[in-house]
Amino acid sequence: MNVLIIEDELVAQQALVRALTTNFDDISICGVLDSVDKSVSWLESTTLYPDVIFMDVELSDGKCFDIFDRIKIACPVIIVTAYNNYAIKAFEVNSIDYLLKPVSINDLARALERCREKRVLQGRNIDTTALRSAVNSEIRRYKQRYLLRYNDKIILVDTSNIAYFYSEEGCTYLMTVGAEKYLMDISLDTISKELNPSHFFRISRSCIVSDKAVGNVAKRLGNRIKLTLRPASNIDSFVSRSKTADFLLWLESGEQQ
Repeated sequence: MNVLIIEDELVAQQALVRALTTNFDDISICGVLDSVDKSVSWLESTTLYPDVIFMDVELSDGKCFDIFDRIKIACPVIIVTAYNNYAIKAFEVNSIDYLLKPVSINDLARALERCREKRVLQGRNIDTTALRSAVNSEIRRYKQRYLLRYNDKIILVDTSNIAYFYSEEGCTYLMTVGAEKYLMDISLDTISKELNPSHFFRISRSCIVSDKAVGNVAKRLGNRIKLTLRPASNIDSFVSRSKTADFLLWLESGEQQ
């Protein structure tokens, strides 16, 4: 299966290429492009048309919709986005699917299998109206700040200032990048649904870390991964074994500082 990748972030390009070629024997990367103009030129001139296109929404010179406006796409398109969409029904039209960044191996496998099953649709035009509507209307607004009660005060903490969340003895706590600790009245399950997955990752049932909080990453006995968090903490900062692969992809595709 020939795959074209249209993505303007170099790290995301490399992570997707590596994930595809390492885990799927029938995948061949026929091109990696980073702009609307380059994509249109490539698709107009290629003699090796892709079987599927992985395409980010935001490109270096515009949105992916501009490609659809300038040229007909006659193969399945998998949108890769940083937005946490609950259910984008329009992406099922003509084998359109979507993947949430950071892309997991399971999500890749699911999307590719759907493309293999529906390749009979190749040659039909993409419903760009449905695609635009799906992306524009189904984008979930991520939590920008939390309102917390501290003694007799009400404090606002921006998510950009949060290092990690953790639960301990039935309580949920928020730790800021400045090492300020606050008790919260909501669960980690609720919090994990509110955060931008490009910047936060739930490493275990008891901890959600931000990209700002990841210091050293060390392998321990049994290939378990232990993190050194910033600011320092005595909480259990092991990554669950079932989440290790996805965490490493998240770490690789992000811009941890």
